[in-house]
Amino acid sequence: MSTISIRSVSKRFPNGFEALKGIDTEIASGSFTIILGPSGAGKSTLLRLMNGLENPTTGEVRIGDETVCREKFRSIRSRVAMVFQQFNLVDRLTVVTNVLTGRLAQRSWVGSVFYLFRKEDMDIAQDVLSRVDLTDKAWSRADKLSGGQQQRVGIARALAQQPKVILADEPVASLDPVSSEEIMMLLREICDQDGITVVVNLHQVELAKRFADRIIGMNSGRIVFDGSPQQMSPDALHAIYKRDGIENDTSLNLALAYA
Repeated sequence: MSTISIRSVSKRFPNGFEALKGIDTEIASGSFTIILGPSGAGKSTLLRLMNGLENPTTGEVRIGDETVCREKFRSIRSRVAMVFQQFNLVDRLTVVTNVLTGRLAQRSWVGSVFYLFRKEDMDIAQDVLSRVDLTDKAWSRADKLSGGQQQRVGIARALAQQPKVILADEPVASLDPVSSEEIMMLLREICDQDGITVVVNLHQVELAKRFADRIIGMNSGRIVFDGSPQQMSPDALHAIYKRDGIENDTSLNLALAYA
């Protein structure tokens, strides 16, 4: 059974903007899926529906046998971890404390409020910091790290949740090319070694073609391509990046350069 099932999902915001228009897809357990598309395509909204930060206007999102919704956010968080574009770390806290926040969904409300962690939590934090090669930075403040290191802390925090699914929203958008490569390799390794389902939102066509098992292309709130990296043709890129009424579209031209 698919880890993620999305059925007839639309999302309309109070201002009337329809971010998603009838999305139907399934994402298989243990796969590495990249959602590709320009800004405003609906990629981030779709991920927020998958982790319960938003509810769909119509349709349903399921993780395994559980319907995803904001009312079940704590339950969903114990199974679905998020990696953010801007890292979402607490700058004044140490690296290890930021990682330990990934264990809050496993603790009581009181434990969550007062950051009360058990020895097993610390053991998990040390293990995941080793996996992202940041053991020597455990007691450094988060704001003293480079961008690439901060994103690795974000990935370690996600791993500390011991999730079934990791969602990454533009995880390399703020990084230089070398750090971007390292982050994508790390996410791919986690998928392969742990069997965790990984879904990544990206703009970068070349990274999508290199790392994905499957690419879902979105434009204007709809899925316009769904296939393997080998099937990513110039026509597919045109469908993903073309904007109506713009003849010389810079985004499309850049995307076609990597076809």
